[in-house]
Amino acid sequence: MSSRRDFLKGAGVLGVGACVPRIGDAQGGSENRTLADDAKAPGQPALAESGDITIENAEMRLVIAPDGSAKSLFHKRSGQECLLAPAGEPMFTLTQYRPYDNELQLAYPARTTRFPARTIRLESSRLVVGFTEVGYTASVIVTITDAYIAFRLDTLSYHGYTSMRPKEKTPIDETVFVQLPVRDRTNFGDWLNVMWDDTAAIALIATDVHTQIEAEPRRDHHLFQAGTVRDVKLENAGAALIVTTPDRLLDCIARVEEDFGLPRGVEGRRRPQARYSYYQPLAITPKNAAGHLHFAQMAGFRAINVYCLAFARSVGHFPYRPEYPRGIADLQDIVMKARKAGMTPGLHILYTMADEEDDYVRQRADPRLNLFRSFTLASNISESDTVIPVEENPWLCPVEDGRRAIKIQNELIVYKTFTTSEPYRFEDCERGFLGSQAATHESSSRVGLLDIYGGGPPSDTFVRFNQSTNIQAEVAKRIKEFYERAGFEFLYFDGAEQVSAPFWYTIPKAQQVIYDSLKTKPLYAEGSCKAHFSWHFLTRGNAFDTAKPEQMKAATRAYPAAEVRRIVKDFTPINFGWIGYWAPGKETMGTQPDMLEYVTSRAAAWGCPISLSDGSSDLLTALQTHPRTTDNLEVIRRWEEVREKSWLTGEQKISLRDLDQEHTLLINEVGQFELVPWEEIKDAAMGSPSLRAFLFERSGKVWVAYWHPSGQGSLRISAGPGGMTVMRQIGNPLSQHAPATEATVPLGEVRYLYFTGVNLNETRNLVHEAKALPQ
Repeated sequence: MSSRRDFLKGAGVLGVGACVPRIGDAQGGSENRTLADDAKAPGQPALAESGDITIENAEMRLVIAPDGSAKSLFHKRSGQECLLAPAGEPMFTLTQYRPYDNELQLAYPARTTRFPARTIRLESSRLVVGFTEVGYTASVIVTITDAYIAFRLDTLSYHGYTSMRPKEKTPIDETVFVQLPVRDRTNFGDWLNVMWDDTAAIALIATDVHTQIEAEPRRDHHLFQAGTVRDVKLENAGAALIVTTPDRLLDCIARVEEDFGLPRGVEGRRRPQARYSYYQPLAITPKNAAGHLHFAQMAGFRAINVYCLAFARSVGHFPYRPEYPRGIADLQDIVMKARKAGMTPGLHILYTMADEEDDYVRQRADPRLNLFRSFTLASNISESDTVIPVEENPWLCPVEDGRRAIKIQNELIVYKTFTTSEPYRFEDCERGFLGSQAATHESSSRVGLLDIYGGGPPSDTFVRFNQSTNIQAEVAKRIKEFYERAGFEFLYFDGAEQVSAPFWYTIPKAQQVIYDSLKTKPLYAEGSCKAHFSWHFLTRGNAFDTAKPEQMKAATRAYPAAEVRRIVKDFTPINFGWIGYWAPGKETMGTQPDMLEYVTSRAAAWGCPISLSDGSSDLLTALQTHPRTTDNLEVIRRWEEVREKSWLTGEQKISLRDLDQEHTLLINEVGQFELVPWEEIKDAAMGSPSLRAFLFERSGKVWVAYWHPSGQGSLRISAGPGGMTVMRQIGNPLSQHAPATEATVPLGEVRYLYFTGVNLNETRNLVHEAKALPQ
């Protein structure tokens, strides 16, 4: 770690009572302070009592009582106490899944038991914490800088031997080496693990992937915890405590990332590219790339995301599809053309699993595929037996099509049913599945349930990797090869959730394997699932799966608009896509301009990007066949420019966060953006499916935006008592119609009507009584 070069570089003090030995050299300025200096500042609590341990930097003071409980966490700049005291919670605990010591297991029931610290003392920069019940001492190294105070659980030492009787060393299953009852504030970011408001921010973050971070909600506070788990790594793991003002929080986290060699999550969030929306075709090829890039440019996209299965036949080994006859050279050409079109190229990867068409699965299933249940073969079986007897009850095995597969040595077997009473059996089995070789197997052989995700058609059924093996690193080398040689610049970590427990560790660990393999680090990244440590990899939140056009607004309210209110508390934007693009057909009216206005405007309200992807059919085909594609992409282009120029005012952003009020972004008479609220006229033309119309006011007049959702026609409508003007572009009349006349106007692409001398309700009635006529 880079922090080793200046492990004690940052200024601060560690003390017991009035004794305040300095650690390292002071940085100068405000950091060159002593406990006595800080005591002069207004709003300070009383000095620590004799026996208390004080740990502090320029921004915070942490006081630990002699029994190992946290007494105070004081933010100096705001003069605020950050802990809810007295909470009665120990700062350090050891956990055993049952008491293991002979006397303890006799005295206590066999259940998960937490043992709190009983003693604590300071030895130089090390806290020595005693757990007398289980006979352990923990050594916690403390590092003080101007940006954070770091705690590292260095070692656990067993001292439980007694003169009364010999004792064997008992295991520890979990530890907590920092636990603080942090008082609730306006905002709690549950991903980053930060509590903050306008005056102060308190964060406890992991300094390596092996540290488990939790924040248990309690009445009026959250119990912040940093700890370890034996099955992951029990010792030599750490966390950083930050107490600062919210405007300085990211600077402090950036210092943690630098000192501990973490991915630069702060830097990624601050890059301009992190605001880019992207165009995501799922089937881009050398032959159709030009068409995709044409539409992406029309929409003003500044990034393109290439799906790995667009160029690879399968996930795992990633062999090139026939559409890429030159392999990497074809992929390089697509990336180069995207760059020339002004777009940052990204890669959408599946990386935690292999699909059933891949060599990891077919013919000879790789032993590093994950098996998430295990059975014992109850008797010998031949290569033709269709009943597989086992010793254990298979009652929790899946029954869904495509997921009923077991593995015995190198053979894959699909079962149809199983028994849940003795004798236990998998029945009606298909032997030699996916090209594997049916074989004889001896009694007592291990039978594993194959960890399958999906269960649909080929390339939609996947088998998860065993994250305890080197298969993830092996796949990372292949991803690195085409990521770097093709010249990609950002990543979408899809399938991030497709790992085995413990998820808090395996999700970011798999991401770290990919990230560490890349010499050229991504400018930014998204992912389909996140754990605490993923904050450093995933510089913005996930995209949601596509919704049909008729559900697009409701899905936006239910998912991204709801998530963004939570995730901004983690100092992070999200992707308001994926927006599926649908051409009109029998099953849907297709994607319409008002739908895109709604999604992109809600995204802009929070400074978030969007993404456009395939709907029910290939994205390029839908774009080419949809009659309103030009209008749809113009909506996206305008909002992309608004986001790029930071055009929205704070007041406008707040108004856009009202999910019940829709808006449209106009280009007015002088070529400038103009944001106005509008509402749908739901019974336009007596409810005709050939007319979509929206009502708004501007410049003292009532306006209607209208179009045909799926073709061309005409609209017969009264001009009203004051007359009516028809425009394709505001400020450029196509036609004007005298008062009280009935006019026939074109119905197709988006056009505007404005009426004189009528109010909103009267205009709504005029549009309601209009007639949509076929072409």
